[in-house]
Amino acid sequence: MNENDNRIDALVGDWMTVKDAAAALNVSPNRIKQFIRDHRLVGVKRGGELRIPAAFISGGDVLKGLPGTLTVLADCGFAEEEALDWLFTPDETLPGAPIDALAQNRGTEVRRRAQALAL
Repeated sequence: MNENDNRIDALVGDWMTVKDAAAALNVSPNRIKQFIRDHRLVGVKRGGELRIPAAFISGGDVLKGLPGTLTVLADCGFAEEEALDWLFTPDETLPGAPIDALAQNRGTEVRRRAQALAL
């Protein structure tokens, strides 16, 4: 594991396996992989296994506003790990990390900031 992986792991905290995420969303593991391809979720390899931040799933559903935000970040050219870094890094102007703002149903504000990254 490299230094960037360690930084992201420290920011993200809890991870879920594809199987755990599938159970939490009541879908198949293949559906989770499709969600990752469609930028509804982000998955990265950890310990040789694809993992998803646990914060991305709340109340049996994908966190509201996350798919749109991930699409904007992908359109801005962010790789998966860069998107995770941005989502979980505290931003004084929000306040808190963008993932926290999404959890508080402030997705429009988060997407606006993400769109500004493309400018």
